[in-house]
Amino acid sequence: MANVGFIGLGIMGGPMALNLQKGGHQLFLHSRSGVKEKALLDGGGTECASPAEVAKQAEFILTMLPNTPDVELVLFAEKGVAAGLTSPSVSAGSSPSGARDAGAGKGKVVIDMSSISPLATKTYAARIRELGADYLDAPVSGGDVGARNATLTIMVGGSEEAFARAKPLFELMGKNVTLVGANGDGQTTKVANQIIVALTIEAISEALVFAAKAGADPAKVRQALMGGFASSRILEVHGERLLKRNFEPGFRIELHQKDLSLALEGAKALGVSLPNTATCQELFNACVANGFAKSDHSAMVRALETLANFTIKGLSKKA
Repeated sequence: MANVGFIGLGIMGGPMALNLQKGGHQLFLHSRSGVKEKALLDGGGTECASPAEVAKQAEFILTMLPNTPDVELVLFAEKGVAAGLTSPSVSAGSSPSGARDAGAGKGKVVIDMSSISPLATKTYAARIRELGADYLDAPVSGGDVGARNATLTIMVGGSEEAFARAKPLFELMGKNVTLVGANGDGQTTKVANQIIVALTIEAISEALVFAAKAGADPAKVRQALMGGFASSRILEVHGERLLKRNFEPGFRIELHQKDLSLALEGAKALGVSLPNTATCQELFNACVANGFAKSDHSAMVRALETLANFTIKGLSKKA
């Protein structure tokens, strides 16, 4: 078992950390708002005053944060992870595979599971490697349900050696764990994932607005589509969300908006046109302008309902 640091204990990070703890690992925890998950502390987790303290104690340091600047601050601020990597470790721990001892950067692995800029990730990885530690970018897909159920898809960028050491940790949090390539490739894969998710939410929203305004029962339409070629996990989960009008966040619009900004910035740099990604971003922009920034991303349907001057009534009593 390993000493594992976890920084960022929000909707996703909290249950991910709990699954690591259930796997028998000793956790060192930090959240800017304080560790509010009583189960983590009752289970033996140790709250640390700063990311530097987490890095001193832990062999694996995981971050799950909202955006690129948040990751940079946690890693490289005065009391950030990098500062902890340059200080003598208090407790070395042991890796899940019985690999190298931890100590002042050497032998430690920093794993960023946030969804951030691939270009910034490459820079952060180089700076961490200069301190003797390994670095993996390992963003996830699956939302809060996947985080709770340990069924996340985890897309990893980094060395094969670091991936092999961290894989037992990943397997406690997810079911589909893939080493995609070098540092930054995990984040590039996540951006691609977010393009697909946004476009699929948009397609489902359009289809159900169309069907409902035409007079069909949208719940029955969804039920029929679930048995055909249009079936998808997003139709199953988010189709139900928008019919039930349940927009409590699993993944907030403002965060998906951030991911599509990364996609469009990358497309501009690469000379690639992403016209439908841009359309989805405009729909998210409309949602944010109307006060839905913190709603679940399935609330994109609200922008389409505004354009149609029509609101889906929701699930039928028999559905």
